[in-house]
Amino acid sequence: MNIANRITMFRIILAFVFIFLIFSSGLWAKAGALIVFIVAAISDFLDGYIAHKRNLVTDFGKIMDPIADKVLVLSAFTCFVQMQLIESWMFVVIILRELLITSLRLFALSKGHVVAASKAGKHKTVSQLAVIIFILIFIVAKEAMLEYATWNPAWEKFFLNSIFVMMLVTVGFTLFSGFSYLWENRKMISRN
Repeated sequence: MNIANRITMFRIILAFVFIFLIFSSGLWAKAGALIVFIVAAISDFLDGYIAHKRNLVTDFGKIMDPIADKVLVLSAFTCFVQMQLIESWMFVVIILRELLITSLRLFALSKGHVVAASKAGKHKTVSQLAVIIFILIFIVAKEAMLEYATWNPAWEKFFLNSIFVMMLVTVGFTLFSGFSYLWENRKMISRN
């Protein structure tokens, strides 16, 4: 297993560390969850950069990189639904898209084709990472204010409204990228 693929697998491990930290109590646990998520997000860009720079692109990497992204992102969104920070219907749309595209990738693989990430898919991933980091910053800020000062309910309303708008944009990117994948691979789908 090359270095790029090891980084991809490390991202999956970080997703479980993130879940443990986000549900642990205290400011430092929440701050740790934010740091772990940022490291995992950076690793997403790092493994792709290393794979292309060193000519280490493999079929394993093409399949596992998007799966590692899904594990990380869906872990965070699952936590946020549980914490009632995002609407559950938004999570359902995101997870259905991920299941559909993962099924398409596995179907293509069974036919000897590897469906790599598209530009629309990468934009979707960036939007998802951005909203997750924003939500984590909100969680850390709230935890810090509750521990060291007072928390103003007006701030909470502002953050929750901002999260809702950002999630709408993310759901839009998610749907667009899903339809893009289906359109780009329509010939392969219709042939079988």
